Amino acid sequence: MEIIEQYGRDDLARVYIARFRGASGPSVEFVESVQPPHPRDRKWILIVSSLFGCPVRCRMCDAGGSYSGPLSAEEIIAQADFMVRRRFPTGRIPIPKFKIQFARMGEPALNPAVLDALRLLPGTWDAPGLYVSLSSVGPAGGRPREFFEELLKIKAELYGQGRFQLQFSIHTTDEDRRRDLIRTNLRSFEDLADFGRRFARTAEGDKKVTLNFAPLASFPLDPEVIRRFFDPRYFMIKLTPLNPTIRAGRKELVSALDPENPASGAFFVDLFKKSGFDVLLSVGELEENLIGSNCGQYVQAALGRGQAPAGSYRTEEYGLPPSSGRGVARAETGEGF
Repeated sequence: MEIIEQYGRDDLARVYIARFRGASGPSVEFVESVQPPHPRDRKWILIVSSLFGCPVRCRMCDAGGSYSGPLSAEEIIAQADFMVRRRFPTGRIPIPKFKIQFARMGEPALNPAVLDALRLLPGTWDAPGLYVSLSSVGPAGGRPREFFEELLKIKAELYGQGRFQLQFSIHTTDEDRRRDLIRTNLRSFEDLADFGRRFARTAEGDKKVTLNFAPLASFPLDPEVIRRFFDPRYFMIKLTPLNPTIRAGRKELVSALDPENPASGAFFVDLFKKSGFDVLLSVGELEENLIGSNCGQYVQAALGRGQAPAGSYRTEEYGLPPSSGRGVARAETGEGF
């Protein structure tokens, strides 16, 4: 693994771009962040990539449409290990909440090596505070279904006592519009609900499965539809603003949750609470948009094209010249991106 670029702020978020498999090999991004007001010595988050790009063409995600294959388990772990050794050379991580998220580039359920990486992580460092999070759009089909069944076993064996957080990104309660927004074969709400119930109740103290929504203008969001399928005993709701991306702007997607207007967030929170759900409003630091570390962003695309969404990717302010063109795994063109 060769680090091509890194930029950001150590007290908020830092993005790394790394090339694998030689000088002409593909590259990925990974991120380390903290969550103010929590300092790093209390909570530290590493966000790793699962695929070189992503074959799923989500309409709001800049990683979609450019795909160069899966990472190996060793390549997945190498991303986290680089960030760990940079701060903890001995591999001893004395942090109560040390979280690794499979949520940067690529749909994790499309790469079986993610399962191998999950098996290896607990023995990679001396990290008693380790817990993991996996975010998925819920792809259908035989191989993804096998992936999630194996995930159940790994969680039960290695990540008990609430140390595994599973998230399904849904974004709208209209299943047809959901399939228009997330361009792949998806499991139905009924199917996701059945699996989520099994996942959330395998052991005492397990976390609820998170249903993630980035509310969008003109896309239905009806809590009663979610309540019809998903039991609040096993599922919680997370609400996030739509992060600024090149693709979202091109598709004219508009966030219905304004991170600068608390009232817009309170409206959606109240809707789901009235249906009996625990609700997390996750806005984060707006400066992460400028760094490009928020979920759904693919900074390499902005650097390669010399363009960026409004209010985002101002990497020159964090130690990296704009429009450098470096670190791009493959050229993406047209609507394939």
